[in-house]
Amino acid sequence: MATTRRELSRKVNSTGKSEIILRLTVGRGIQPRIHTSLFIRPERFRNGTIVKPRTDRAEAADLQHIESELTAIEQFLLSIATSAPKEMMSRQFFCRQLEMRRHARSRHDAAVEPFHTLFDSFLTRRNFSTWRVKRYHVLLRTLCRYQAYRTMRDGNTFDLDVATFTADDITDFETFLRNEHEICRRFPQLYDNAEKRPLPRGNNTIVCTLNALRAFFNWCYSRQITDNRPFARYHGIKTEVYGTPYYITITERNIIAETDLSHDPRLAAQRDIFIFQCLVGCRISDLMRLKHTNIIAGAVEYIAGKTRQNHPYVIRVPLHPQAAAIIERYRVADATSLLPFISPQRYNNAIKRIFKLCGITRPVTVLNPVTGREEQRPINEIAASHLARRTFVGNLYKKVKDPSLVGKLSGHKDGSKAFARYRDIDEEMKRDLINLL
Repeated sequence: MATTRRELSRKVNSTGKSEIILRLTVGRGIQPRIHTSLFIRPERFRNGTIVKPRTDRAEAADLQHIESELTAIEQFLLSIATSAPKEMMSRQFFCRQLEMRRHARSRHDAAVEPFHTLFDSFLTRRNFSTWRVKRYHVLLRTLCRYQAYRTMRDGNTFDLDVATFTADDITDFETFLRNEHEICRRFPQLYDNAEKRPLPRGNNTIVCTLNALRAFFNWCYSRQITDNRPFARYHGIKTEVYGTPYYITITERNIIAETDLSHDPRLAAQRDIFIFQCLVGCRISDLMRLKHTNIIAGAVEYIAGKTRQNHPYVIRVPLHPQAAAIIERYRVADATSLLPFISPQRYNNAIKRIFKLCGITRPVTVLNPVTGREEQRPINEIAASHLARRTFVGNLYKKVKDPSLVGKLSGHKDGSKAFARYRDIDEEMKRDLINLL
């Protein structure tokens, strides 16, 4: 928890006054000393308290104004300290924010909130899912590194500001996203507090990142926080590109389900969860939220977290006998979750091991997410939780060839671009068409 402590400078100016200093404690090793530009006579400051005279009303009024302003500064700094990412925490950062506040107040601006404070309000008021909030936090940390990089690269202080961020800044940020894995070697000091070094990003990742930033600026514009719309003049990459989705067949799914993994019960449990996901088709974020209360009248019912805000409707998937058996196999009294889930990353790692142990190693053609070029990879090396969802959709579409019906079970809305890609994957349908010639 961030705290402040008031101190008085030992220096006395020509009027016999000293400046009040704030010692801001944010966390271990982060205790910047902030100048407030508020001056009082030393005898009026005692152990962090401003002592007002009883007889001199004019001086008492001046001291009351100083105390009110000092309290406002403390609250301002504390609000920043509790919401700003740790990558931004430095004395220079807090001093810049305080200077921006003074400058805004001198211009009588209604809004003086820093960029990251507005960003925090955006996340709070939009009521995003946990998954989406995490993605926006990644964006904010990346923007903080970009801010520090611009300052070091250009030699001038660069501040994130919704009112002055331009289309050229977006283009420059896009270049930063594309080259950050190389920038970190030239500016290692930017990553002293980072948990890990950035990896090369592909076009789709960059598009998603910029779309998230666009949503934030649109929100600021809609709430009349700013009339700046930098994305209206941005002409960079805007469209994600995906290859034909790959998935496993029903035969391969059954091989995985029937392989003996009794030598590793934990891995066997994750295999069962993967098979269950193949039979209900939900995303990993929704899968991990499922409880026994989601099982209603022989079906699993849930509202997809990804579309809960824009298209909230109940997805109901009747339980396949194999899925129902898996639920019963792991039913535990007073269990908080439907199945013994682990973290998404460990689940993905387990899926790769399971595929290899089960002999599902055939090559598939995929697009390299960084280079954008096609390549052939063993399916076990790239298998992950979303493959279960693709398996559900792909195999259903082969059987019924009705996107509307399958979409009701998978949660894809009508006209979904993601679903449209499944029309290209049915080799049997292609053979049937050729045989019509």
